[in-house]
Amino acid sequence: MSAEATAINLAARASLWLKPHRILLILVALALVFCAAFFMRWDWLPQYWEMGLLGIWRALWILVVTCALGFLLAVPLGLAQAGGPFWFAVPAKVFCTIIRGTPLLLQLWLLYYGLGSLFPQYPWIRASWMWPYLRQAWPYGVLALTLSFAGYEGEVMRGAFAGVPRGQLEAARAFGMSRLKIFRRIWLPQAFFRALPTLTGETVLQLKSTPLVATISVIDIFAVSSKVRQDTYLTYEPLLLLALIYMAITGILVLIFSRIEARIPVKIG
Repeated sequence: MSAEATAINLAARASLWLKPHRILLILVALALVFCAAFFMRWDWLPQYWEMGLLGIWRALWILVVTCALGFLLAVPLGLAQAGGPFWFAVPAKVFCTIIRGTPLLLQLWLLYYGLGSLFPQYPWIRASWMWPYLRQAWPYGVLALTLSFAGYEGEVMRGAFAGVPRGQLEAARAFGMSRLKIFRRIWLPQAFFRALPTLTGETVLQLKSTPLVATISVIDIFAVSSKVRQDTYLTYEPLLLLALIYMAITGILVLIFSRIEARIPVKIG
């Protein structure tokens, strides 16, 4: 690229930021930063920064694990509804309907306070290798968030699988490709590409759902913010910092998914 073209490109990018509404938003953001720095108390940060980093790490790994496991469940759920036999399609539809029709907090409490209260009644469970994990709260939080993500994304994958042109699948069969090869090379890649924008939104929503694990005593970043408010009687400072952290993570997630979407070579037919 020539120097003139580079200069034109930089000028075009600068013009985007010089629009009146963007300038106004930048000024408001700078004013908020100034007010937060000079009119609010931040002397509590050194005392809680280690706990805060641990809370951020816990929220991130819960997000990654539940989204990965949830998507692995969503693929067969969507596939069963889009092209599976009756005895697979109906249970998958019922599961997605129940998950989408009930609040996540209710599902979380049913698993933790309901299912979790049954395990201590069985001596063979308390004597097994599973008990050190089943007695903790985080497995129930991970399970609830995984099932929730699978239920919502399973419905998205159903539409994505159904949206792949049938002519491409029939052409692949005519060329003698096996069902597994058709699924792996044609059906799944195109369905994933179609579902990617919605998957981005569902992942962001999953991030915003992770604070619910604090209701079952899992210490994530939201629980750390609540502890700061209880100890210091400060309300706005920890909540503003919490909002900033979630906004930063959301921005990173959107950037990652946009890069993935730009690199996928599959084209929608």
